[in-house]
Amino acid sequence: MSFFKRIFSSEKKETLDKGLEKSKTSFLSKLSKAVAGKSRVDDEVLDDLEEVLVTSDVGVETTLKIIERIEARVARDKYVNTEELNGILREEIAGLLSETETGQAAELKLPEVDGPYVIMVVGVNGVGKTTTIGKLAYQFRMQGKKVVLGAADTFRAAAIEQLEIWADRAEVPIVKQNMGSDPASVAFDTLQSAVGQGADVVLIDTAGRLHNKVNLMNELSKVRRVMQKVVPDAPHEVLLVLDGSTGQNAFEQARQFTKATEVSSLAVTKLDGTAKGGVVIGISDQFQIPVKYIGVGEGMEDLQVFNKYEFVDSFFKLEN
Repeated sequence: MSFFKRIFSSEKKETLDKGLEKSKTSFLSKLSKAVAGKSRVDDEVLDDLEEVLVTSDVGVETTLKIIERIEARVARDKYVNTEELNGILREEIAGLLSETETGQAAELKLPEVDGPYVIMVVGVNGVGKTTTIGKLAYQFRMQGKKVVLGAADTFRAAAIEQLEIWADRAEVPIVKQNMGSDPASVAFDTLQSAVGQGADVVLIDTAGRLHNKVNLMNELSKVRRVMQKVVPDAPHEVLLVLDGSTGQNAFEQARQFTKATEVSSLAVTKLDGTAKGGVVIGISDQFQIPVKYIGVGEGMEDLQVFNKYEFVDSFFKLEN
């Protein structure tokens, strides 16, 4: 099915449209200024488009890839008018995301594993890590899954308290120790408890300190090793949570964490309050790690499974 023939009709898509409204409005406004008075896509339009993409937080490297693809298309087709540019950008960016994403997930699904599926959640403080864990726990529970949370961010009393609040909201059990306890010990206890309860999924919160990458690397490695004493393949997934509203700072956080540990998936939060939604495109492309979830609102259901086609459609949606 071609991109333009896809039909999106759901409450979640409406939430996504609304959540990306600021990003879309900002981007399309810049784009319309870039092509004002021009009838065809020429070098000047491409230069202006490059600036539009960079200032929309798509990132320099990804912007250059997109520009190269459009240049090749203009060279091939000989004449491309500016009215077609929105559609061409949709196609090229969807194509770029296709190189990272595997399939187009429609709902929250977990691979079949022996024992509980263990997700270790990483990210700096303040990015929405605990909120993401709470919303995932709720959505998994609503699917009928047995969920256990582990409060392994033991460096801040507030982190443990926040996770407790989310555990209550999601109505799932939490394993915790006192502030200052060994995070690996909490992770070990959590997995033992989860196995004992016959849990389906475990979400482990971890400390988000980036001031010393070596310490972070050592700490996360220790948590991994200790978890594997209980569940040999744990963690099955390392989910890095990034705050989309921080734009280029999110790129730097992704760089630091991908150096410190093996990140297998990304969640980009707080997209509903920012015009920096283009960061999803750049981060997905540059790190070649799939964006699995995006946060587009405050509600429990507003952490959505990322669908590249729906995202691009919302990002470039022209009003009727």
